[in-house]
Amino acid sequence: MKKTSFFSILSLLLIFACSPKTGDKTTATDTNKAPVAAATGKAPKIPMPTGNVRAAAPNPGDAPKIQIGKAETFQLENGLTVIVVENHKLPRVSYRIFVDSDPVMEKEAAGYVSMMGDLLTKGTTTRTKSKIDEEVDFIGASLYSDANGLSGASLSKHTDKLLEVMSDVLLNPVFPEEELEKAKRRSESDLASQKDDANAIAGNVANILRYGKGHPYGEVMTEATLEKINLDQIRKHYQTYFKPNISYLVVTGDITRAKAETQAKKYFGKWTRGEVPEHNYTLPRAPEKTQVDFVNKPGAVQSVVNITYPVELAPGTPDVIRSRLMNAVLGGYFNSRININLRENKAYTYGARSALSPDELVGSFNATASVRNAVTDSSIIEFMKELSRMRIEKVPQSELQVVKNVLSGQFSQSLEEPGTVANFALNTARFKLPADYYEKYLETLQSVTAEEVLSMAKKYIRPDNAHILVVGNKEEVADKIKVFSPEGKVNFYDIYGDPVKNVNTNIPAGVTAQSVVQDYINAIGGMAKIAELKDVYSNTTMKSGGPSFVIQTWQKGGTKLAFDLSMNGQSMSKRIYNGVKAIETGMGGAQQDLTGSDLLDIQEQAAFCKEAAYLNGSYKINLKNIEELNGKAAYVLEVERADGNKVTEYYDVETSLKVREITMQEGQDGTMQAVVTDFSDYKEINGVRFPHTLMLGGIFPVPMKATVNEIKINQGIEDSMFTLK
Repeated sequence: MKKTSFFSILSLLLIFACSPKTGDKTTATDTNKAPVAAATGKAPKIPMPTGNVRAAAPNPGDAPKIQIGKAETFQLENGLTVIVVENHKLPRVSYRIFVDSDPVMEKEAAGYVSMMGDLLTKGTTTRTKSKIDEEVDFIGASLYSDANGLSGASLSKHTDKLLEVMSDVLLNPVFPEEELEKAKRRSESDLASQKDDANAIAGNVANILRYGKGHPYGEVMTEATLEKINLDQIRKHYQTYFKPNISYLVVTGDITRAKAETQAKKYFGKWTRGEVPEHNYTLPRAPEKTQVDFVNKPGAVQSVVNITYPVELAPGTPDVIRSRLMNAVLGGYFNSRININLRENKAYTYGARSALSPDELVGSFNATASVRNAVTDSSIIEFMKELSRMRIEKVPQSELQVVKNVLSGQFSQSLEEPGTVANFALNTARFKLPADYYEKYLETLQSVTAEEVLSMAKKYIRPDNAHILVVGNKEEVADKIKVFSPEGKVNFYDIYGDPVKNVNTNIPAGVTAQSVVQDYINAIGGMAKIAELKDVYSNTTMKSGGPSFVIQTWQKGGTKLAFDLSMNGQSMSKRIYNGVKAIETGMGGAQQDLTGSDLLDIQEQAAFCKEAAYLNGSYKINLKNIEELNGKAAYVLEVERADGNKVTEYYDVETSLKVREITMQEGQDGTMQAVVTDFSDYKEINGVRFPHTLMLGGIFPVPMKATVNEIKINQGIEDSMFTLK
């Protein structure tokens, strides 16, 4: 069942919808991955397990020696620390300016620090963005910026030109107003995608639960915080924190120490040092008892399970390598215990994993999987079994050696990547690691014992002090997971990590499904005004992250309908219903008759107010409950058509207006997916109120926003518009 004419072309739009964008927001580093590295010579070859890796214990052998290029370090007069790693295999040099400032609380403007990083390369006092891009492209170089500084790379012969631009960008940014507005629009699109992405929701809410909103790691950008970001905040942050005395210049590649020193002094020697604020934050703590948390994603057919809590694990401490190995056994690679259990043995998920991440301020543990609704509780049971098992059983030596070999292979493979020995040097300087920390990485890894792995598990795996966060369908899942809370309680949160208010779910006396529908009809103008409608024309633009679509709809008499979907002025699909029969014409002129449920759909869409038919007995309507939706109470109705098609509808308790519909539709992979449509911006035209903004999500790669440009009432649409050809 669908609300308006363009709902019936959802499957068509799947063909043209663009691919999902990758958001800028990232979570803590996944320590399952080996440290990224590069070497001046060839990486040692580590024998990797083949065949059934669990069938027999591999031979441990001796840990190979790692030869990592030596880093030379010196400091300029302004305090800038320069790290140089020579590698003359290729005529290329990379530069990284890293500003090592403390995380800051962004509060009501969360997101402005990352936006500052985005805008850093968007213009200087002497160069526009286009000029910067042109000069960098001309020499075949690259230049990127982020919240911690700049990265650039070029051929050896062009390094001075690259550094001239990099220096200008670093020392003379102007943060243009027009570029801020562009960045905000991009962020709006990213946020819209995240609102419909259960994994993104789980990631954001997990950060908030794990760290708290009073910690920098617990802040997330929302539409509200994005709106409050301004240039004053961005410029003040740059002026306060971008100082050479807390920064590093990392130079890697085909260059000598002498030349690097000359370049550093020439291009960054005038960077003015200054006092930089330091910040201390209360250390986040894991819950005293397991806490079950839930975010409702209506219509979801899968749940995202996220078991998480903060840990005290600082980079460079002896526990890091040992705990990395322990976590790899648990959930850090394909044949890890939780993946074998939940994916291979139980077939609950396509993949389950865990991460134990060290951090200067506070580390984190996270175990996650996307599972079917029906097995959400069973999946949590299996997660908890594996977490508990790690704490009470020593890992068999054969299994431990397999995992050591896997991690050794990952580390050795990473040594083939050019340029990242400098990252080793940077980490060594920042975290005050032993000078031979990375050279001895494999040796240290191979020396870890099963007893030490068990000790790490007892220290860092805490199934009794975790947030068990689930993002999914409340109706099908929430009650089943109460058993994991010692208090039998589920804490509900919205997609921004705010506790859901205690909405009175008891339906008031006298309120029925019929009265909710009648109140809606009255709210949009009443049957008398609706009866005055003779014909309606609408023009709507639908946008995603890519192309825009224009949908024109013609309705007449409440029994005839025609619409046209076009892109760039070219018609892509047409549907016509003459009150008896309907046809669809696709690109190229191919036609097909609409029958069955498709015909019933278009009959509904022809009606000026399909909800009026809910009251004549041809539909089954059931008032299920009251739920909070976007901070407001809404009546939830289940509407069933004569052919069995069902739709869940939400009506705002205060305004009586419909604010959401959820339908189920078959996706491209053959599975049923929820199509969620939100209605807003109701405007009155000739005494009848129409929604002018609609957000469609669930089945698309990214949400689609439909904006009504024009509605014309009783303009005398000709019957010829509905002639079948």
